[in-house]
Amino acid sequence: MEAPIHTMSNLFAQLGLPNDEASIARFIETHRPLAEDVRLSEAPFWSQAQATFLREEIQEDADWAPIIDELNAELHG
Repeated sequence: MEAPIHTMSNLFAQLGLPNDEASIARFIETHRPLAEDVRLSEAPFWSQAQATFLREEIQEDADWAPIIDELNAELHG
């Protein structure tokens, strides 16, 4: 069985955020650049639930990890 492939839109929906392309672009533009020494899950703009989700998915190398890594790169860029 293949692991699901998640999109940025899916990730934003999972986080309870607007998930259309314009909203995603606006979110990234508003919150970047994230300081290099700040982990994505520790960024101040996440709720506790969002931060926990991001941290756990990365720690478990779950199927969400690749798209979370992509968001991390976007926000640190």
